[in-house]
Amino acid sequence: MDKKVLVVDDEQSIATLLQYNLQQAGFEVITAEDGEEGKNLALSEKPDLIVLDLMLPKLDGIEVCKQLRQQKVTTPILMLTAKDDEFDKVLGLELGADDYMTKPFSPREVIARVKAILRRTQLQTSVIGAVEEEKDYIQIAELKVLPEHYEAYFNEDLLELTPKEFELLLYLVKNKGRVLTRDQLLSAVWNYDFAGDTRIVDVHISHLREKIEQNTKKPTYIKTIRGLGYKLEEPKGE
Repeated sequence: MDKKVLVVDDEQSIATLLQYNLQQAGFEVITAEDGEEGKNLALSEKPDLIVLDLMLPKLDGIEVCKQLRQQKVTTPILMLTAKDDEFDKVLGLELGADDYMTKPFSPREVIARVKAILRRTQLQTSVIGAVEEEKDYIQIAELKVLPEHYEAYFNEDLLELTPKEFELLLYLVKNKGRVLTRDQLLSAVWNYDFAGDTRIVDVHISHLREKIEQNTKKPTYIKTIRGLGYKLEEPKGE
């Protein structure tokens, strides 16, 4: 079955261009012209990925992203914007977008990015149900991560994580006790050079801390190593 992509863009020429090229690449494509319609289609059609413009009528892309994440929709979101605005980039990723592209862009670039995101998702889910001799989870104090099932628990409660948040958490727990630089995390989790913007890592670390730390100002799991990066460790006294 073809992967389904939802394109939300009020510029008809761009929406048509993306629809044509994505269909040529083998994707099923549905489109929306405003944020409200896009949000409703995301909920009803359950696409595999959403290409979401930032500037939209009715609901802008930031608000669509925010509302979908609030409703526990973890579908990967590739956000598009005509503004090369650092604030918009960080805010969009803060609210749960998985990737970000600035207009103008080539359709080939968008398709490559879409395929990369879906490839990672497929790799993460294709191993579900696989039988392995090794333990199928990683436990660090109250934090439990199940790589095969793409799930993480804290105090036995299932964590609501975006795909990128889960990938980052998994990489941290697999490298427990190691100091990881922001560049290392950017390369390992995002799989390409995100214009060297390591603040994206900080944004996602902040999100993870909100979900697993009792006090985000004094984290006991994800420690900041000043001037270097981050380290995940077992809380003292556990």
